[in-house]
This record gives sequence, structure tokens and C-alpha cells, in this order.
Amino acid sequence: MLGVLKRMWIPLVIAAVVMVGGFVAYRLHGIFGSHRLSAAGQVESIVPINVKRVTYEIFGPAGTAGYVTYLDENAQPHGANFTSLPWSHTLTTTLPGVFAAVVAQGNSDTIGCRIVVDGRLKDEQSTTILNAQTFCLDKAA
Repeated sequence: MLGVLKRMWIPLVIAAVVMVGGFVAYRLHGIFGSHRLSAAGQVESIVPINVKRVTYEIFGPAGTAGYVTYLDENAQPHGANFTSLPWSHTLTTTLPGVFAAVVAQGNSDTIGCRIVVDGRLKDEQSTTILNAQTFCLDKAA
């Protein structure tokens, strides 16, 4: 029996320490705020505070038809046909930065674009040429 205790005393001490440590952790579990409580009704909703509005505008002679391509708030391209000008599209986002770009081509000799961010003009371009095409860009919207 003495020979077995000489070989088994270390595993027995480790098992006892693990059991005592587990019991202490179980008893102290609720003291440090990690106990389970229902948070229903206790958490305030997060309200976006920096809402950014990016408006793409295409302008030119009334009755101009064409195609416009623009980037959304995640810099994904979208396209749309227009049958009359002016045309506009507004994006609303809480992202800290938006890469804003718009390209338009129409069947008239004059077309223009502008990008307005939170009411401030960021870029405006226009061109006069057969089947006019225009491009506006704002990298820091």
C-alpha cells in the first residue's frame, strides 16, 4: 500500500486541487456580474448619430433618356434607366466614409451630374457633345 501511495500522491493532489478550484469558481460565479439575468427591457437601443445622406443628381434637357450607373454605400455598382431629366437618387448611411461615384450617358447633346453630401455640393460636372456622357466622384463623402 505504501508503494501505491508513493506513485499516486501527485495525481491525487492534482485531482483535489482541481475539485477545490472548481467549487470555488462555482461559488464565486455570481459575484463578478457573470450570473445570468434577463436583459429584456434593460438595454437601450443604439441610435445612429452620424447619418450621412448622399444624393446623386443627373441634369440636362427635359426629355433626355439614358442610363446611369452609381455606387451604393457599400461601393457596389447599380444601374438604372431614365426617360426624363432631372434624375436623382439618395443614399442614407451611418458609415464613417462613403465612396460616391456616378456615371451617366444620355441621348442629348448636354448632360451633367452632381454629388451632394448632407446638403453640400461635393462634385459637379457637365459636358456638351453628341450623346453626352458625364462622371462625378467624391472619395471622401
